[in-house]
Amino acid sequence: MRWLKFNAVGVLGMIVQLGSLGFLIHVLGMHYLLATALAVEAAVLHNFLWHRRWTWADRQGVDVPAWGVLLLRFNLTTGLISIAGNLAFMSVLAGAAGLEPVVANLLSIGLCSVINFLVCDHFVFLPPALPEGSAGRENLPRD
Repeated sequence: MRWLKFNAVGVLGMIVQLGSLGFLIHVLGMHYLLATALAVEAAVLHNFLWHRRWTWADRQGVDVPAWGVLLLRFNLTTGLISIAGNLAFMSVLAGAAGLEPVVANLLSIGLCSVINFLVCDHFVFLPPALPEGSAGRENLPRD
């Protein structure tokens, strides 16, 4: 179920990213690589809010880091993966291959999504720690 939620948020984030990219390039006339970095960060912030409140809402406990810490961890992992991955793929797809930037960015998003899910699930939104002396995390319900 979490994978479906992740992808639902991802689709909305993709709309934010592609809309931002199109606006920055076609309306403001920004270079496609700078526009890509800004559009990806807009989607990263959007996705963080939804993932925290919906996708991983069950992983909120007293020992879960504060919003600022989670946002920093999210940005330093999935944000960097998304920005670096999108910039690299955009350089190849839009720059070298000559694809239209919005189409190239759509392909780039897909290539980064699986890695981002794994990073979120296993590093950013960890389940709350179990009390001392209880069974390990392997006994927690699976998503």
